[in-house]
Amino acid sequence: MAPTTVAAPSSCMLLKTPFSLKRGSKALSLNNGRRLSKRLFSCNAIYNPQVRIKREGQPETLNYRVFFEDASGKKISPWHDVPLHLGNGVFNFIVEIPKESSAKMEVATVELYTPIKQDTKKGKLRYYPYNINWNYGLLPQTWEDPSFANSEVEGAFGDNDPVDVVEIGDSRGKIGEILKVKPLAALAMIDEGELDWKIVAISLDDPRASLVNDVNDVEKHFPGTLTAIRNWFRDYKIPDGKPANKFGLGNKAASKEYALKVIKETNESWAKLVKRSIPAGDLSLV
Repeated sequence: MAPTTVAAPSSCMLLKTPFSLKRGSKALSLNNGRRLSKRLFSCNAIYNPQVRIKREGQPETLNYRVFFEDASGKKISPWHDVPLHLGNGVFNFIVEIPKESSAKMEVATVELYTPIKQDTKKGKLRYYPYNINWNYGLLPQTWEDPSFANSEVEGAFGDNDPVDVVEIGDSRGKIGEILKVKPLAALAMIDEGELDWKIVAISLDDPRASLVNDVNDVEKHFPGTLTAIRNWFRDYKIPDGKPANKFGLGNKAASKEYALKVIKETNESWAKLVKRSIPAGDLSLV
């Protein structure tokens, strides 16, 4: 198994043992001599983690899990411990579902260390009715608050999950791969009354990344892509006999500026969640 590695030059994250403390230590000493407890927030670069992937079980089985580990081999949470911010409008994106695949993989938000697993329904593995055409996954350290009604999107409440990303680059990602992306647009999907943001982004490694910086650039250099994404997510439940999903914001993709606003707000909601300012319910905060 080849490890996946990511550098995290800057972050606004919850400090926890895997990234912030030496083994056996009870506090972190910074360069200025100030000492921090294990559960404190920081918006500075403190440590550049080497993130590795550990797979347990066989793919497309009920017990298959993709765990994340730090350099010492300790399990960490891809949702809580991988930093969101990389600076200069760049963010970490974790691939859950590689493009041109159909197994419905997702971070298990209620399991310890929130590994990636295949979703189930009535004890059976879930698949999309057809392949998804883009890399799909989450922004770490974000959360769509189910107690917050968004007045800009028909008063819909958050779906209790991290924010989703649709990465439109040419390369096919791998489950658990961490890509550096820049947001380009946002789609406000409403799924059975719940708000389920889709941030459209592109990997910085993509050959056309320098050409696209906002929603209009996507239309120019990836013509038809935004419509295709909206239609795919609108219709994918129809073969199962469910109604089509809806979209707010006039059924259109919002700008990069709006996407950054969504990321900021959902990162703030996540911060409240892990500080336990908001009830976590069954969600794992480890």
